[in-house]
Parts: sequence; structure tokens; C-alpha cells
Amino acid sequence: MPLALHPASTLPLDCHAGTLIGRVWRPDRDGPSVVVAREGSLHDISSVTPTVRDLCENADPAALARSIAGELVGSIGDVLANTPRHIRDRTRPWLLAPVDLQTIKAAGVTFAISMLERVVEEQARGDAEKALAFRASVVQIIGEDLSRLKPGSEEAAALKRVLIEKGAWSQYLEVGIGPDAEVFIKAPVLSAVGTGLEIGIHPHSTWNNPEPEIAIVVSSSGQIVGATLGNDVNLRDFEGRSALLLSKAKDNTASAALGPFIRLFDGTFNLDDVRRAEVSLRVTGDDGFEMGDISSMSRISRDPADLVAQTIGPNHQYPDGFVLYLGTMFAPTMDRRAAGQGFTHEVGDLVTVASAQLGTLTNQVVQCPDAEPWRFGIADLMRNLAARKLI
Repeated sequence: MPLALHPASTLPLDCHAGTLIGRVWRPDRDGPSVVVAREGSLHDISSVTPTVRDLCENADPAALARSIAGELVGSIGDVLANTPRHIRDRTRPWLLAPVDLQTIKAAGVTFAISMLERVVEEQARGDAEKALAFRASVVQIIGEDLSRLKPGSEEAAALKRVLIEKGAWSQYLEVGIGPDAEVFIKAPVLSAVGTGLEIGIHPHSTWNNPEPEIAIVVSSSGQIVGATLGNDVNLRDFEGRSALLLSKAKDNTASAALGPFIRLFDGTFNLDDVRRAEVSLRVTGDDGFEMGDISSMSRISRDPADLVAQTIGPNHQYPDGFVLYLGTMFAPTMDRRAAGQGFTHEVGDLVTVASAQLGTLTNQVVQCPDAEPWRFGIADLMRNLAARKLI
């Protein structure tokens, strides 16, 4: 099915109230520019802040973004419409992922329901048919609702002892209810894809799924400066075979989607709004398949501020900041191909991740070799900015 983007279905409901920043590719500059959204248009502010990283390092990124007059790039509608690869006019600007030099990290097993599914993956070893039976046996022991159990607490430690005695302990339960969060590198710097672009599934994977999430943007000092939407595309069969295949399951061409824009924290939006947010997912396939669900951030087991504190500090620094996927409670079990085999993507699936205050991230599934190749790296960015006399 064709992928088309429009402002009404992409922007936050209160789009003119908040501070939305992002990146566009400017063919006339042969490179990317930082833009701010204003009254339906995008304005290039790269003359003052050549990278999103530079903007986020400011003491008040939202105030700085609003204060720069910038250069008109075009209407949001025109840039969105020109973003999907199959209809793109390469002489006109198109939207990119809204982060650049930040390290792309992800937190896993931060919701009880996704924790249960990771235990199922581990025990089923990538076999979707075995997953159904094992899921039922695990629920008998630990129940379906661990959302009230605080990770690292005495109650969590007591549950751990019981599960070990019953032979049901798992590395996923360790990071789900233990003191230490799972935080890993999701993708290389500059490799994320934005809304309207393709997301990639490894051609050898037969069991995979989207992971709709909120991703927070963090400066080098550990300050959370804004948020965006993310799809942490995941190969369940690869990760289920072995936790040592996590990088193979998570880091592939076009496997990290972020966008459409970063909403910077200001008087209209802050971390409490992230904590209260609801994130919806819809998957629509060429085969007529449809699936949808909603994740509530209020059910997260680890607070976003705690996840940031476990990521950056005396033991680990990020001089260019980082973006952190906060995890998902969505782990689809709806059968698609056959009874008992659960959900997996098919080529052509249209995936939308949405939240009222962050907008909608829309991507289409392809196999990784068919996704738009990632060719513009850090060295290319530095050379381009230098040629434009922005650094």
C-alpha cells in the first residue's frame, strides 16, 4: 500500500503550542539542516545550531530554537509529502530522523508484559509454536501483572528466590525486576530513519515485531531536554535463540525509527507529560491484516529519570548526549500466518506509532537489503558542515 504523509495525521494535536525541532535533507546544501516548526512551515536554524546535538546542549534548547529567525525551507506539508522514497523529488527537501550526533540507546524489559514475553522468547528458543504453551506455564507461576512490583525491592528479591527454586528464573526477569536496568546500544550514530521512510527486517527472520516507544533526548550533562516517538524494530526469533544475538536482533539497516520531530521541554510539555503519555500502535498489511493496541507509560516499571541515571554518570559519559528508547509494553501474540504462531511482520506492512503530544511516526516494512541504504556518516556530516562554513 502507498505511504503518504500529511500534517494533520503526523503532527501533535497541539502542534502550534509546542516546540518541534527536526532535520531535513536540503538538496541545495547537499546535506542535512536543523529545522524548527512554526505555523505550518519549517525554518532552517543551522546557522546558529548546526546540529541537533548543539541545540540540545544549550541551557534552554526550546527558548533558543524559538529565538532564531532561521531560513524558510518550505511548508511542513510539502516536506512531508516529499519524504517517502518511492515518490520523492530529490531536488526538494525531505524529512530525516530528528537526531544526529546523539548515541542511539534503548532500555529493554521496562514493562511487566514485555518482560513476560522476553521470558517466553528465551524458553521457546525462537519457536513461536512452543511459545504458547510456555507462556501459560509462566503465568501460572508469576501471574500476568507485575506492574506494582518495584525493581530491586525486597519483594522483587523474594520473588526471584521463589522462581529460582521452581526453575523458572530468566535473564529477562533479572533486568525486569532486579536492581540493574537493561540499557544497550540500539543503532550507530546517524543511522536512524525518520517518519515516512522504510524500516528493515532481516531477511532470515521469520518471527519479528514492532516495538512502539517514547524515546527521550538527553544532553551530555544528563538533562532530559525532550522526547520523540520510536519504533525499536525487533527480531524475536534471533533474540530468542540466544541473548548474545541481541545486536543481530536489534541493529540492522533501517531498524531504528525515530520521529516525526523532537518535542522540546517547555511550558507546554515536560517529563510528567511523558510519564502520563499513551502510545498507540497500528499495523496494516497488504494481506488485509490489521492489528492495534495502546501502551500506557504510567505502567512502566522503571521511571525515565531512573533509566537516564543508570545510563549516564561517573561510569559512562556521552559528550554528544544520547537518545534513549524507554521500552514498550507491547508484545504482540495475535496469530497471523497460522494458529499458534503469533504475530510477525510481512513485507509491505504499514506501521504507525502515535501519541497525542508527539504526533505520529509512520513507516513501511521492507527486507533490510531493500531499504534505503545508509551512506551519510559522521565524516560526511563534518565535511558538509565545514563546506557550508557552519563549523
